[in-house]
Amino acid sequence: MRTKAVASAALLALGLTACGAEIAPGDATAGSAHYPVTVQNCGTALTFDRKPARAVTNDVGITELMLALGLADRMAGYVMPDDKGRVDQVAWKDGYQRTAWLSRKEITKEIVLDARADLVFAGWHYGFDEGSGFTPQALKDLGIGSYVLSESCRSGRGPERGVMSPLDALYTDLANLGEVFDVRDRADRLIADFRAQVAAVPEPAHRPSVFLYDSGKDKPYTAGRFAAPQEIIARAGGTNVTGDLADSWTTVGWESVVERDPEVIVINNYGETGAEAKRAFLKSFPPLAGVSAVRNDRIFVLDYVDLVESPRNPAAITALAAYLRTVPAR
Repeated sequence: MRTKAVASAALLALGLTACGAEIAPGDATAGSAHYPVTVQNCGTALTFDRKPARAVTNDVGITELMLALGLADRMAGYVMPDDKGRVDQVAWKDGYQRTAWLSRKEITKEIVLDARADLVFAGWHYGFDEGSGFTPQALKDLGIGSYVLSESCRSGRGPERGVMSPLDALYTDLANLGEVFDVRDRADRLIADFRAQVAAVPEPAHRPSVFLYDSGKDKPYTAGRFAAPQEIIARAGGTNVTGDLADSWTTVGWESVVERDPEVIVINNYGETGAEAKRAFLKSFPPLAGVSAVRNDRIFVLDYVDLVESPRNPAAITALAAYLRTVPAR
């Protein structure tokens, strides 16, 4: 997290040779009937002549989109800090053992080149960043293709991110990856399972107001309309108090949180400042003393990977829904 792709058939073919990428032994997809295939990614048409063989992913949610689709064998590796969420507790945990952990630091062009990548799957604020120079255009200049996480797509109005609802972003990326890697049947099954899991959450009698607290003491970092927590909260039976912001992850003022008086605070658990330290801050921060969630100690914790676009989103909805049903109407 906080951390537009442009690709063509010629670009991807170049990425498979100029950077030393190799087609897996026995792979015949370059000439299969499935290819070339074109998908729409953040408003850009990406065309692939063959199945990528050495994809590099950035961050845990993005990596798990690949692993949930059974694509570990099409990955050169992933970049991810070791604090983003209990990877040994997911159904696709074996995939982590079948690919390489390339770095615990920020993704860079050097990491990608050393991995001989033919495709980089990252996002704006999830690895892609103009300030660092790690962008889809910079990778294109190196002959490497990119796919941009749909949750992070630019709106076209400056740096604002988000062009579709968060679950639609999840389903779009699964469907697109299914096409790109020729595993559409697997993607369709996963999407159907996730839709069914979300649909099974009962409609609440009362919709508590919820504030997502990511980090920050002077000003809180939180989730707007296009970040995954917006729909996780809504589908769980709550109302995101910052859901009127036309952005994904963004900073607000504490005064707006106090004014909206959330009944529940959801903590995003990650990093050196963990959930308990964040809880202690929220409960001791004087401006929040009168806020309903703090006054009634209604603070719920979800892991980072639950709250960014990832195949863990449906389970997070189910867990939060169970908690919100315990909150009485005001």
